[in-house]
Amino acid sequence: MEKPKKDELLEKAKKPGTEALRLHPLYKGKIEIIPKCAIRSLKDFAIWYTPGVAEPCKEILQDPEKVFVHTNKGNTVAVITDGTRVLGLGDIGPLAALPVMEGKSILFKYLGGVDAFPLCLDTKDPDRFIEVVKLLAPSFGGINLEDIENPKCFYILDRLRQESPIPVWHDDQQGTALVTLAALINALKIVKKKLEDVRITLVGFGAANVCIAKMLLKAGADPKKMIIVDSKGIISKKRDDLKESHKEKIEFSKITNSEGRDGGIEEALVGQDVLIALSKPGPDVIKKEWVSKMAKDAIAFLCANPVPEMWPWEAKEAGARIVATGRSDFPNQVNNSLGFPAVFRGTLDVQARTITDEMCIAAAYELAKCAERKGIHEDYLIPTMEEWEVFPKVAVSVAKKAIEQKVARLSFSEKDLFKMAEEKIKRAREEVEILMSKGIIKVYEEEQK
Repeated sequence: MEKPKKDELLEKAKKPGTEALRLHPLYKGKIEIIPKCAIRSLKDFAIWYTPGVAEPCKEILQDPEKVFVHTNKGNTVAVITDGTRVLGLGDIGPLAALPVMEGKSILFKYLGGVDAFPLCLDTKDPDRFIEVVKLLAPSFGGINLEDIENPKCFYILDRLRQESPIPVWHDDQQGTALVTLAALINALKIVKKKLEDVRITLVGFGAANVCIAKMLLKAGADPKKMIIVDSKGIISKKRDDLKESHKEKIEFSKITNSEGRDGGIEEALVGQDVLIALSKPGPDVIKKEWVSKMAKDAIAFLCANPVPEMWPWEAKEAGARIVATGRSDFPNQVNNSLGFPAVFRGTLDVQARTITDEMCIAAAYELAKCAERKGIHEDYLIPTMEEWEVFPKVAVSVAKKAIEQKVARLSFSEKDLFKMAEEKIKRAREEVEILMSKGIIKVYEEEQK
């Protein structure tokens, strides 16, 4: 891996932000609602609105499941946040969070063919947040929780998964875990190691790594061979500072770190096969000399944004054979945008009542298979977002698992599931292309230097 010049990296890193400030005012928002039905003349509103619309209303009153026939509920997702942990910006509040939620909504539509709407709630009370989300359920087919601070995010997700009549998912937890598992599956194939045998160290124990740890265990990893490091050091039974509010740390302290190691990141990496870091932005959060103490053919996922915990070329120089980051300008980007559009596509197509952990794991294995079919190597573990054909395939794996687990209202053949997902995703992409070609969406020009 060639080492880029520092000035080039900084300039490249700054450009998206500069362009965002220039272009967001051009569009004054990134999403809008457009009609889905034909409007030949204003007379058609007698069908789409009053008096005709009363008939679908009466049918839904008699049979609530008819809402999926007469409305777009089955293809709509609410992207909901309280703005308490937005990107790397922290607690910036609901107003400042809105541009991010709009961006998420675009990804839902363009990559998954899902109509998503940003909803930023002006409350930090988790119980009030939960109540509002439950009240919104009649209008949506699913809920995507986004950018909620830890540990509140765990409480909100757990309650809503139990109490909401529609599927609820937290992308910062489940989406990141899914894509990380997919990348690790293929990384282990390259180094010829098995998930149940490898020693894994997780650095940082926020929402993402908590869910990654849980998903790794469900997929077959051995908790006794897992070591977790938070901001105060290695988590173990000896730690007397673990608070009840962080119940996940207490739970994992009982089943991980069977050697009873003490110390910090350096001690936690000695002899380990895998490093999964989602902690604070680097570089130099993790040192080369620490990585050099890992096992042969080590795997290092350095996923802090916008700057990884250490530069990937430094991890390679230290002996890591495979390195992944959260950035698109380095090989092996671990990006949850590869997961959530397809997961919701598959979930909505079979009208699943929930999104189970097994559905997420099925998506991870299919995502890994998509890359394997193309040919995995040290710099290509998982597909990129440009490989749009991956999304319907992953959607099918999710839908099939939902049917198998009997959480789906509808059942289709694999062939029909693929056709449905592919058509909806193609339609979404073609809509944007047509609107741009007609000048309805203005195509911006590159900034002149």
